[in-house]
Amino acid sequence: MSEEKTPGAATARPGRRTPLVIAAVAIVAALGITAAVGLGDDDKPSGSGSAVAEISGGTDSTKAATVLDRPFTKPALVLTDTKGQKYDLRERTKGKPTLIYFGYTHCPDVCPLTMSNIAIAKKKLPKADQDKLQVVFVTTDPERDTSAELAKWLPAAGDPSFTGLTGDFSAIQAGARQIGIGIDPPTKDKDGNVVSMHGAQVIAFSPTTDQGYVLYGEDASVDDYAKDLPKIIKGENP
Repeated sequence: MSEEKTPGAATARPGRRTPLVIAAVAIVAALGITAAVGLGDDDKPSGSGSAVAEISGGTDSTKAATVLDRPFTKPALVLTDTKGQKYDLRERTKGKPTLIYFGYTHCPDVCPLTMSNIAIAKKKLPKADQDKLQVVFVTTDPERDTSAELAKWLPAAGDPSFTGLTGDFSAIQAGARQIGIGIDPPTKDKDGNVVSMHGAQVIAFSPTTDQGYVLYGEDASVDDYAKDLPKIIKGENP
């Protein structure tokens, strides 16, 4: 069966997978050297990520979560939320367990799957813990992902409580770099389809220090998040 393409939309390629950043990081860590994170959606390095993550030599690479020796500082991002209001990421999530993910609403696979997995895992938590957890989705395609578009997409792909942010691409790209995630400006391929390359990591930030100690790759499952979230909410590492 041939694929039907919509001009201006990202092509949905069945079975396409974003490169698993966590695997590369774990392999390099096993060799005792520093790993740079940030890969794109089309199986090529993004080249935009400049931050460096160091992984403990004692990390169990079979776990979905990778604990960083040097945690990330929360990005200094001031963007616009789904209500069209100014949103200061550091200020609004201060002292709260927070998961941050960079993606886009026209993503055919990894982005909606990641949001769905986190949403399902969140619903398994006690109500009090659900209320504490902050999940922030920052678009890598702000030209198409307006506040209104994010407001429609997030409840369907994830959860109505998730925060969606849009704004100036250069500011978003700089914020992503601060936590080792490479993203490139959306471009059109020869067929006129918009392609957005971005790292697929989810970074978990502690409520006690506001530092990002835990990294998840695209293959993290509902069960992985359900197992780890209670600890993350308490400020503990998985």
